[in-house]
Formats: sequence, C-alpha cells, structure tokens
Amino acid sequence: MKMKSLLSALSISTVLLAASVSFAQYENAGEAQQSATKYHGRPDEIGKAPDKFKFRPNPFESDPNAVPAGKFLFEEHCSECHGKTADGTRRGPSMMRDRVQTAPSGAIFWLITNGVVRHGMPVWSKLPEPQRWQIISYIKSLGPSTGGAGTSKP
Repeated sequence: MKMKSLLSALSISTVLLAASVSFAQYENAGEAQQSATKYHGRPDEIGKAPDKFKFRPNPFESDPNAVPAGKFLFEEHCSECHGKTADGTRRGPSMMRDRVQTAPSGAIFWLITNGVVRHGMPVWSKLPEPQRWQIISYIKSLGPSTGGAGTSKP
C-alpha cells in the first residue's frame, strides 16, 4: 500500500511539474511574440514602408560629409525624443536597434518623411530631402546595439 501512495504522489508531482513547465513556455512564447511585433511598445512602423520606398538607395551613402551633417541634423531635430546619442528614451526608440540598423535606408526615409503622428513622431516632409538622407547616413553609421532585434538601450 505504501508503494501505491508513493507512486501516486510521484505521479501527481510529475503532472504538476509538467503543467508548470508548459505554462511557463506558453507565457514566454507570448512575450516573445509581443516583443517581435513591437517598436518601442508600438507596432513595427518601418516594416510598413511601401516597396517603392524600401528600395530607394541613399544618395549620400558614400559622401564622407553626410555623417557629420546628419549628426548635426539629428541633434537638432531628433535627439529630443531619440536621445543625444540616439540610444533611445521613453519617447522614442534607439536608432541602434537591429531593426533600425538592418532596415533599408529607403524604409527609414519613408518613416522620417511620413512620421508616426499617432505615436508622437512628427512628419518631417518639410525638412529638405537631402537633409533627411544625411540623417539616415548618421543613423546607419551608429551600428547595431548588442541587445538584438527589438531592443533598445534605456
């Protein structure tokens, strides 16, 4: 009889352990899916760029003056939300996120041009087109953070 009680208790423990592991995996999968579709707590707006913009090359890509000019423009127009060093704030994501660094320059151009007004990013279409491309040159010069896709430095 003692053996049956021991086996019964062991079976119940095994079932509870399996349920705990399953629940934890389910919870982690939900968090991973959420973070994969988020952009600083918002949907991935860069991914919404139309193909005709995605494939536009940056005309300043090999211009050595574009990065310093873009840095100046970034500090003037973007740093209030994205941070002085582009590492993100509560108001705007890091520009060093893999998602930003691996995005086509044309998609970033589209995002800067159209903004994300419902999430607080202004439309920058009045900023001359060459200046928008210089900002992109600066952003791309930063390189990715070590945090992986969807992460930002606090």
